[in-house]
Amino acid sequence: MSVDVQIAAGAAGIPASKSIRNWVRKTIDATDPGREVDVSVRVVDEQEMRALNRDYRNQDKPTNVLAFPAGDAGFVPPGERPLLGDVVVCAGVVAREAGEQGKPLEHHWAHMLVHGTLHLLGHDHITDPEAAAMEALERRVLSGLGITDPYAGN
Repeated sequence: MSVDVQIAAGAAGIPASKSIRNWVRKTIDATDPGREVDVSVRVVDEQEMRALNRDYRNQDKPTNVLAFPAGDAGFVPPGERPLLGDVVVCAGVVAREAGEQGKPLEHHWAHMLVHGTLHLLGHDHITDPEAAAMEALERRVLSGLGITDPYAGN
């Protein structure tokens, strides 16, 4: 598995690329063991995230995380891994939310990477049953990382 990390924001508190890769890998390993894929993670500022959210979701505001699944892998040359997709995380929004919610910043970062990666794996939270299933997966993966339930008290 390969996780390409691009840091395109200059905010304080952005986790090390090694941590970001670990959170993505642990999510895939916990939900689809042995799956060999490539994932791209891009950490952006609020301006870039706002543009992405506006262009792809018709919401003219920055958000914490967006996921762009690659879709059907189709033909993959021998020896190559299929691209699972891209996760984009907004450093400023994640930092602000962590403060507002009284959560350790690194824990909130891990949650956003787990959440985005689960979207790449086909999980969603549009309906209540989907949301419950996805949140249960998030709790399980985060617990395995030593991170408390991000939904406790919500």
